[in-house]
Parts: sequence; structure tokens; C-alpha cells
Amino acid sequence: MRVTGLGHASALIETKFGSVLTDPWVNPAYFGSWFPFPDNSGLDWDSIGQADYLFVSHLHRDHFDPEHLKRHISKKATVLLPAYATSELEDQLRDLGFSSFVKTVSDEVVDLDGLQIMIQSLISPTDGPIGDSSLWLTDGTTIVLNQNDARPSDLTSFQKLGHVDVHLLQFSGAIWFPMVYDLPKRAKQALGATKRERQFDRTLRYIQDLEASYVFPTAGPPCFLDDELWGFNDIFGDESNIFPDQKVFLDWLSERGRTNGRLLLPGTVAHVSEPHCPVQHPMPDAEVEALFADKTSYLLDMKARRQPEVEQAKLGWAHPEVDVLGEITKWFTPLLEEADHMAAGINGGVRFTAADAERGDVDFILDFVTREVRPYQDEKVRYRFQTKRAYLEQLIVEHEIDWVNSLFLSCRFTATRIGPYNEYVYTFFKCLSEERLNYAEGWFAEAAHDDKTIEMGGYAFQSRCPHLKADLTRFGKVDDGVLTCQMHGWKWNLDTGKCITSVGHPIRTEGAIGH
Repeated sequence: MRVTGLGHASALIETKFGSVLTDPWVNPAYFGSWFPFPDNSGLDWDSIGQADYLFVSHLHRDHFDPEHLKRHISKKATVLLPAYATSELEDQLRDLGFSSFVKTVSDEVVDLDGLQIMIQSLISPTDGPIGDSSLWLTDGTTIVLNQNDARPSDLTSFQKLGHVDVHLLQFSGAIWFPMVYDLPKRAKQALGATKRERQFDRTLRYIQDLEASYVFPTAGPPCFLDDELWGFNDIFGDESNIFPDQKVFLDWLSERGRTNGRLLLPGTVAHVSEPHCPVQHPMPDAEVEALFADKTSYLLDMKARRQPEVEQAKLGWAHPEVDVLGEITKWFTPLLEEADHMAAGINGGVRFTAADAERGDVDFILDFVTREVRPYQDEKVRYRFQTKRAYLEQLIVEHEIDWVNSLFLSCRFTATRIGPYNEYVYTFFKCLSEERLNYAEGWFAEAAHDDKTIEMGGYAFQSRCPHLKADLTRFGKVDDGVLTCQMHGWKWNLDTGKCITSVGHPIRTEGAIGH
């Protein structure tokens, strides 16, 4: 078996029972903001696209690239389909011309004429765009786990299937926090440093849990070529930057005594069945070193080649014929009326300002108390987003039902909030269809119940994290009456049950033992 890196989360896994292509992404994503780093557009994608199987882990645009799938990936490929609550992934792949599907059941092994695969599907409203997944496979000799972006509460399902030889997983940022928030520079740097440390620690926890023979940091980072986003690249020696590259993470791992990490560039071939897992890069080692040592020059060259793609796309984003407030009112009002759990969790207004110097701003409120959309009238709100009018017009024209998977991940906006992070706000914006919203509302209703109690640090409380149901016996840590779930860093006061880091999501607690 061998694994060829194809950039970001994409790889070609070649086995004696067929080849599997994962998450091929080449074209700029999220309003042209994200590009794969290093550049993978020069690979022979027509040849790569002749793979026997295709695995698309989820619908985020740095994993699902419809233009590339349509042009370069053979429609004879059999799609390995995660078991999601909605049929959106399958529907979109069928629209692109794929017709052969293996519909899996989460955590169940499937035999494909000698190649065994298992897909674990995560299905909470906060997993990816209503879902994320990991792919496990073996040819009977070598076992690979491609975890990509997925954040399961534990890796037990994979551990039970035997020792994993190759572990591919995310290590770098895939979010807009804290860069887009209207905060003082010093506060933003402190939050960024904490975010970067936490994402490295989380990745290390998964690595320690699985103890695979070799680790491949993948699914990041993106790079940013647009002038307004250039500062998000990790090229300024800023340890608060949340988009560190593969070399930074591999060095960090090595400093902690872990020397089994392997660098997987676009075109790198890893011979995973051979002793010590030798890798062959598509360029001499000196050029690999130079790529990371002089990353700024590399990105400037890449910008000259690829940014024109974005400049051309920008010409089509403005749609002056669109009545932004009218269309948003018609679209969002029925959703607001049905969003009972999310409305209760937000319990206020969310203000949107879409600016245009020539045509004027659009300024409106999504009121989650009265369940209506209306013009802004100088009232105080806890949550505000500011962006360009053209972006909202494009979202309306496309009827984009997931603004997280478009506007927010683009980082082409500014956010302001009073108080802690509120997950319900962003969940609503990824559920802008009746199907998605009803699914999320049902999930929140079912997730409210947790009857098992555990004891830790002198306190008794529920065993599962109220956020994403992580096992607190593994991810929980209690210090001075405060519980921290190390999966995402959320905290609770165990005397009161109140969540310290976010609105809502109280934990069921019996308080200090013996009191």
C-alpha cells in the first residue's frame, strides 16, 4: 500500500484491491478566500481522477469541490458514502454525475472484494455542515485511518479493529476566530495563542489515543492570497496565528519526543507498507526546506498565478437587482418561527450590516424573540455581523443554505458580540433550509437528556459534555470547582451547573460530593 498526498485533506490511497481518492480540493473556496497550501493545481488530476473509489468526508468547500469533481474525477468511481441524517451529500454528488454508491452504516465494516472500509459518521448540528466523517480502511496488511476534520469523542471504534499503521488528521485552524472579531489587538493575540495551543493539544490527544505507527498532519492549513486576507498567513512569526503549517506542527511534535510524523506535500508518495514508512517528495529536499523557510516568496509566486481566478469571480458577486431585506425576510421568517431551541438559546437580536459605498448599506435585525426580520432601529443587540452587500446578494442568488460554509469561513466579515460565544447563532446560519433546521431542532431536543452521573475532582455531574457529548471521563478536567472539557475548551461551574464559556448548555451537577 502507498499513500500519495494531494494537498490539504486529499490523498490517493493505493491498495492491491483498488485505489481510494479522498476529499479532492483545488479551486479557491469560501468567496475565493482559501487556497490549498502548498499549491496542488499542477498535479495530473485527470490521471489521479481514475481512482476506483471516491470518499468525500463532508460538504465543507475545502473538502467538496464540485467544479473539480465534475471536470477531473471519473464518474465510474464508486462513492463511499457516510451515513448522514440528510441526503445532501449524495444528492450533490449525483448531480455531478456519480451514480455508484456504497451506503455505509456508521462504525460498521464493509468488505469491498478484499478492501475493508469503515466510515464513522458524526451527525450533530455542530459537526461540519451538519455532519463530518472519518474513513478507516485496510487491505489485510496495512491499516489507515483518515480522520481529516472529524472530532469524535473517542477513537474506540477504530482501536477495536487493530493497530493503525497510518493516521491522517487535522492540526491547523479551520475557523474565523478570533481574527474577524472586533477586539483590541492584544486581546486578539491572546485568544489566538490559546486557540493555536488548544488545537495542537487536541491533535496530540488523538495521536496519543490511537498510537499509530505513523502520523500525517493533513486537512490544513489553507493559505490566503487576497490582499485583505494576506495577514492571516502564518508568515509573520506570530505564535497567535491559528493557521500554522505542516512543518511547524511536525517540529512541535518532535519537541515532545514524537518522531513518527511524516510530511505529506502534494505529490509526496509515502510507502506505508515498508519499514520506517519512507516518503518521496516531488522535489529535492532542499526545495522542500526552502518552501517553508521562505514561505512568503512561495505565497507571492502562488498569488501571481492564482489570484486572478478570484478577481474574475468577484466581478459576478454583486447583484443590484436583488432586494436584500425583502428576500431575507421572505426566506428567514418561516425558519425563525420554527427555531424554538435556537431562538431560546439566542434570546435576542442578531444584527447584520451589509455595506456598499455606492448603493447604500442594508442594516437589519434577526429578532429571535419576536421571530421576525426587520430594519435595524438603533436597539442594542449582543451579536453583530458586518460584511459587503455583494456577498449577501450572492448568497441570496445562490440560495446558500449554509452561511458558515460560505460567508463565515471566508473570513470576509467582521463580528462583534457582548458576552461569551453562542453556538446557536452559528448553528442557525448553517440551517437555512427547513430540512436542516428541523433536524437541528430535533437533535437539540434529544440531546438535552443525560442520566448517567460520574464523580471527578470532588464533584458529581453528568458523564457527557453538554456541547458535543464528549465522554467527560476522558476529556474532563476539574480544577477549583470548574470543569473543562478538553475537546473544545468549554468550561462549567460545577456548583451551579452554569456554562462559563458560552450561552446556554448548562451541565447537570449534584455539586460537591458530601455537601
